[in-house]
Amino acid sequence: MADGDTTLLAERPEAGEAPPSGLVDGLKAFAAGHEGAKAIIEYVGRRGARIVLVGGDGAWGDQFAPGTDVARQACATAGVPVENSWEQELILQMRPSNDLWRSMARRTLAR
Repeated sequence: MADGDTTLLAERPEAGEAPPSGLVDGLKAFAAGHEGAKAIIEYVGRRGARIVLVGGDGAWGDQFAPGTDVARQACATAGVPVENSWEQELILQMRPSNDLWRSMARRTLAR
C-alpha cells in the first residue's frame, strides 16, 4: 500500500458507537450455526484486526474489523467469547475442510 493510500482501510466507528452491523451479524450467524463458538482476535496492522472463529464442532471461519477494539466490541455484542491466545485445546478442536487442505497444497506446490 502506498503512503497516504487509504482505500483498503475500513472506517472506524467513533468511541461509544456500535460496531458495524454486518460484522456483528456475521459473528452471530457463525455462533448460531456452530455451538460453542469462540474467537481469537489478531492484530493485522493498518488493516485492522482478524477475528478467527472456532466452533464447538471444529468448523472455523474469520471476519475482519477496522481495529482490535472494534473486534472485541463486536464479539461482545454478538455474544461470542474471546480467548486471549491460541491454546492447544482450541487448536486441536479446529477441523480444516478437504477443500482447504487442497488449496493449501496448491499454494505450496506453486512456489
